[in-house]
Amino acid sequence: MDQVMNEQTLSDLPTLFEWMGGREALRNLMETFHPKILKDPLLAEMFREVPDFHPEHLAMWFEEVLGGEPRYTNERGGFKTMIGMHRGRAIQPEQRKRWVELLMETADEVGLPSDPEFRSAFAAYVEFGSRRAQANSQPDAPPSRRQTVLRWGWGEAKPGTP
Repeated sequence: MDQVMNEQTLSDLPTLFEWMGGREALRNLMETFHPKILKDPLLAEMFREVPDFHPEHLAMWFEEVLGGEPRYTNERGGFKTMIGMHRGRAIQPEQRKRWVELLMETADEVGLPSDPEFRSAFAAYVEFGSRRAQANSQPDAPPSRRQTVLRWGWGEAKPGTP
């Protein structure tokens, strides 16, 4: 009985995407974040040639990952496209760390929910995703076995692959 109740309660929870305010909140986050990376001494060179629509693509990616519509997959080609964007960029640990710091600072600035449950889940995905991007950006990175966009939920740390 308790297991059934727990499953029902979990299925009634909003997604992280819904909890944070949906598409408008994500667009605001990414449109506020993007100019910061273009001005940052550690990140500017790496992002110098990204197109002006980069914030929208980031928002689409995060929407899908955090439980919204699969727009990145449907409109951009999904996981393999995202991996391709990072291949060969050789992201350094200090660049990854700075990217995460700026994104989390921007989350505060734009007023994303500050409750510990949301922030923990959001920060966990940002850490996970940025570490996977860094790993996949290295010149000797093996091809990813993943084919689909990972969906991230409340309190879910996904198992990694060695």
